[in-house]
Amino acid sequence: MGLEDIFSSRLRIKILKILFQMRELNVSEIARRLNVNYNTAIKHLKILEDEGIVCHKVFGRIRLYRLNENSPRVRAIQNLLDVWEQTNKP
Repeated sequence: MGLEDIFSSRLRIKILKILFQMRELNVSEIARRLNVNYNTAIKHLKILEDEGIVCHKVFGRIRLYRLNENSPRVRAIQNLLDVWEQTNKP
């Protein structure tokens, strides 16, 4: 999947921003914060996971997602978001 495919979804961008802020969240909390249903959140998280951008761990029935800090893509996205946020401050 190309860069334009990852960033073509506002929801995926919002997921990334939330995970950069909160570090780790379960699917239900991600869905609640984005005001989407559980299945929609899972669909977009799966896309990000398939690209190595996020990863998850399971505790019983709870699936916690976080950014894959070992990924150079994640570091590049973090740099992009940092620059974007700094240049958009009033």
